[in-house]
Amino acid sequence: MADFPFHYLVGIDGGGTSCRARICDLDGNILGESKTGSANILLGSDIAMASIQQAIALAAQQAQLTTADYPNMSVGLALAGAEQQQAWHTFMQQPHPYGAITLNTDAYGACLGAWGGKDGAILISGTGSCGILLLDGKQHVVGGREFPISDQGSGAVMGLRLIQQVLLSVDDIVPKTELTHQVLTHFEHDIDAIVSWSKTARPCDYGQFSPAIFSFAEHNDPLAISLLQQTAADIEMWMQALILRGAHHICLMGGIGEHIQTWLTPPMQHRLAIPQGDAMDGAIAMARGNHNLFVR
Repeated sequence: MADFPFHYLVGIDGGGTSCRARICDLDGNILGESKTGSANILLGSDIAMASIQQAIALAAQQAQLTTADYPNMSVGLALAGAEQQQAWHTFMQQPHPYGAITLNTDAYGACLGAWGGKDGAILISGTGSCGILLLDGKQHVVGGREFPISDQGSGAVMGLRLIQQVLLSVDDIVPKTELTHQVLTHFEHDIDAIVSWSKTARPCDYGQFSPAIFSFAEHNDPLAISLLQQTAADIEMWMQALILRGAHHICLMGGIGEHIQTWLTPPMQHRLAIPQGDAMDGAIAMARGNHNLFVR
């Protein structure tokens, strides 16, 4: 990288729940890392940029760097929502103090990291969900069109389905379970509070119930088990779509993906591969070159 004009590589992995930053030198040595709030650009380019700049500032402080070093940073941005072309352009039009930025999706960054920059497929199942196959220089994307119209197999959709079932249980249409009692307790048994909450709830707000669903499933709660079975079926739907596009093995990533694997059918379990790296590794790889999803 003798002709590379910058001194530092910065990788950003930004999703609906959090934004992670990593600063490396040109040899790949990690100098600093941090984590801040949501960086999904569809929730607001300015909000995402604020999270990113805060994350970089915290990582820079750890690396003993200052704002004077920002022009020497090349930043690879792997962000949720970047697949939406207008949102991509709106974000890229914002001013920033860094030497260079390149923007692609969080799925793209995760796929680069998972397969060491080579061809391969991943399915992200976290707060949201998205599948991507990199094959012969082309990106093949399935899903990832954001909550609530897409993102099946995600924590957000699973949380939404949980809330729906809780409300049905209140009306005695479906049985109450220990999980429904847990959620009702969370809202102090105030149905109006649930309705009011839903008017401004974000994907991460629905996704916050995912750990409870996994926990109650371990204790044979029928609703928790049903929700996980439905989520597993959704994940297999996305995996099958990637297989039809040429994927042989798929890295299942994200908080839901890491815990749902035992709920998949044996044929799909056999399709799983272990990631070589994560989205942060992919974002650092993006910082080394032009990986922009669209042309500025």
